[in-house]
Amino acid sequence: MKIGIVGLGLIGGSLALDLRRRGFEVLGVSRQSSTCEIAKTRGIVDQVGVSLKLLSGADIVFICTPISKIAPTLKKLIPYLSGETIVTDVGSVKMPIVQECSTLWSHFVGGHPMAGTAKQGIEAAQQDLFAGAPYVLTPTPSTPSTAVKQVEEIAHSLGSRIYYSTPEEHDGAVALISHLPVMVSASLLHTCLQERNSIVLDLAQKLASSGFRDTTRVGSGNPELGAMMARYNKGELLSSLMKYRNSLDMIIEVIETEDWDTLEQILESTKRFHAVSRRDTERVDKNAPKDGLLPGGY
Repeated sequence: MKIGIVGLGLIGGSLALDLRRRGFEVLGVSRQSSTCEIAKTRGIVDQVGVSLKLLSGADIVFICTPISKIAPTLKKLIPYLSGETIVTDVGSVKMPIVQECSTLWSHFVGGHPMAGTAKQGIEAAQQDLFAGAPYVLTPTPSTPSTAVKQVEEIAHSLGSRIYYSTPEEHDGAVALISHLPVMVSASLLHTCLQERNSIVLDLAQKLASSGFRDTTRVGSGNPELGAMMARYNKGELLSSLMKYRNSLDMIIEVIETEDWDTLEQILESTKRFHAVSRRDTERVDKNAPKDGLLPGGY
């Protein structure tokens, strides 16, 4: 089987590495000739180039571009596809992508492998990036079952845990556990930047340890990616932010009124929820349910 990959960054490059190790013939396309050279030198792909025409013989194509480029890439790709070619993506937002791409190509399967690192680009590509990580598929009622099954089998071969959801459910879930944390983390860092006492700010930076670094890590990532999350998942992200603001207002009121018992109850419930969520993300369940998205993260 020939698998095409458009976009040879961290995700696309890591996919290519793993799929080639599993015996697939991998065809890679990148806009940058320098990226193509690195992919060729590292043996990440079997064939590589800057033209989408290279993928004319692919059985399945993974579009691993930024969110804003997924649908435009598919439009450019269509002239080179056979009628049965399966196309999937790796975008972290699904509803707008699935809506547009499904109208462009009947064999489109929305996908989101929830794995990554702080590093970007082909140089960051690594083996087994997706092993044990959630991989969400978001087919519509009109998506051919054979296409969905094929993408699922490939995701299984990567060692991923497969979950099914509607595009809307996916976007609501990732808004809570991925996109909201980015904005909350960024807001915390921005709050620090508002400190006008330079002595206090300098001391805070010197005293910051692992707790602060862990809490703010996702807010210090790729600004372009963060902005695209907000742009393409605006409704669900705003809903999550409103819920967060309500929770924050409640905690402020509890502290202002010195209702320490209620505060302790809140902290106890969040502790329990975190423990359950952590067990879900760490547990590799070979019989994971296919009818919903469980808590997970990058």
